[in-house]
Amino acid sequence: MKANDIRKGLVIMHNNQPHRVMEFNHHTPGNLRAMVQTKLRNLLSGNQTEVRYSSTETIVEADVHVFAATYLYADGNGYHFMNTDSYEEVTVSPAALGEASYYLQDEMKVDITTYEGEPIGVNLPSTVTLTVVETEPELKGATASNSPKPAKTSTGLTLSVPPFVKVGDRILVNTGEGKYLSRAD
Repeated sequence: MKANDIRKGLVIMHNNQPHRVMEFNHHTPGNLRAMVQTKLRNLLSGNQTEVRYSSTETIVEADVHVFAATYLYADGNGYHFMNTDSYEEVTVSPAALGEASYYLQDEMKVDITTYEGEPIGVNLPSTVTLTVVETEPELKGATASNSPKPAKTSTGLTLSVPPFVKVGDRILVNTGEGKYLSRAD
């Protein structure tokens, strides 16, 4: 495929390793040739890089396989999921999972990405509901509505929350940015 066909979320080969396209911008500066500026994330190492391609350059799409799975449990070997199609158990290493481990909950439905048969990443739902287990108490009479405080969830994630959130509250969290969205109903 040509660089013109690059789209966000596509997995391409760059330096013989699979990279996910995080952002792309097609532009033609003045009377110069058109180009595609991309921000890529290496799916094996997690590193991000910016790469510029000529719009007519040939790009190789990575041979990755994505399948639906259900989170089961974690142990010393890694995080265990069940493939919802074949019912096979798949183990994902902590390195491949990365920050996603803070959002995993029992029976959670996810998509697992594999490259050459090895799991290299997990796609989470866009939001998850977590329980606050540790935070500072609310200050009575405090009127500063925009002064967030740190809170720790049952999964170990630490994030900033509004002052009215207290221990035991269930909150909605954006998994892409790791940010508090609202209280959960």
